[in-house]
Amino acid sequence: MKNIFISGISGLLGTNLVNILLEQGYKVTGVIRNPDNFTGTRNENLTLLKGGLFDDYSAIFSVTDIVIHIAAETKQNILRYEEYYKTNFEATRHLYETAVKSDVKKFIFVSTANTSGFADSDGLGNEDKPMKFPFTKSFYALSKKAAEDYLLQQSNATETVIICPTFMLGAFDSKPSSGRIILMGLYKKVIFYPPGGKNFVYVKDVAQSIINAMTFAKNGEKYIACNENISYKDFFQKLNKINDQNPLMIKVPGFLLQLAGLFGDLLRRLNIKTDLCTPNMQSLCIENYYSNHKSTTELNVKYQPVEIAIKEASDYFKNDFRKH
Repeated sequence: MKNIFISGISGLLGTNLVNILLEQGYKVTGVIRNPDNFTGTRNENLTLLKGGLFDDYSAIFSVTDIVIHIAAETKQNILRYEEYYKTNFEATRHLYETAVKSDVKKFIFVSTANTSGFADSDGLGNEDKPMKFPFTKSFYALSKKAAEDYLLQQSNATETVIICPTFMLGAFDSKPSSGRIILMGLYKKVIFYPPGGKNFVYVKDVAQSIINAMTFAKNGEKYIACNENISYKDFFQKLNKINDQNPLMIKVPGFLLQLAGLFGDLLRRLNIKTDLCTPNMQSLCIENYYSNHKSTTELNVKYQPVEIAIKEASDYFKNDFRKH
């Protein structure tokens, strides 16, 4: 039985990953600021540690086979790169260095697909395409890319693998994080949608890609965990059909979003926190599409239809979200 250490255990991906690992018989140790916030499965094979990313985990790592580092600063309203860098780069380096010193066999880092280029005239985005605007101006994506670059430059006995999910949906999104897009459309009489599109993936498939990476991934490689490339209009139409609703659908012109981004840029210069900024608004206007060829062929991941993810997320927000 492998011993697994996970950071970010209370988030959407972390909770679903723990549920599957425990179901498959693994022993899991998870670090969490407040153990009461964990809403997933609990049994004798799960240990919850109250702590932070910069604590000393040498003793635990000495009996750990694989470290899976999911925890990240993902909030979009932070004004300065340094805040992202501390959590997304420095904490990653700290955990990795501890893993190396403790002879951990494998370190799996969860990043973001946006550190690779999205679709262009040459085809869908993939692991080999360089990062592109607007994400080259995203503090979050840049901090994750810095952590990726650091990890891929290492040549230690500890194997290193990077998993890069696209936009994940499913249950146990207790913050909520990416599930906010469900709440933007659920039970609404009017839905405003942007002109672009993105790649959506079922969170359980991302969790399974991490588990498969423990066995099949090649050292020093990154894998994009993604599935269906869908316009925002088509996404909300799927959400409407699944939830038997018929709201008025209104497309927001790209130029209005870009103006909102410029307004957000001004607010940020005045030290006012806001999700609005040019990179964030521009990302709603592009076809942020990717290929899952590498993860399906090398990690043997079988991705499920996005409708399953939308339904599971919808049911969670309808029935379980307010209980947590």
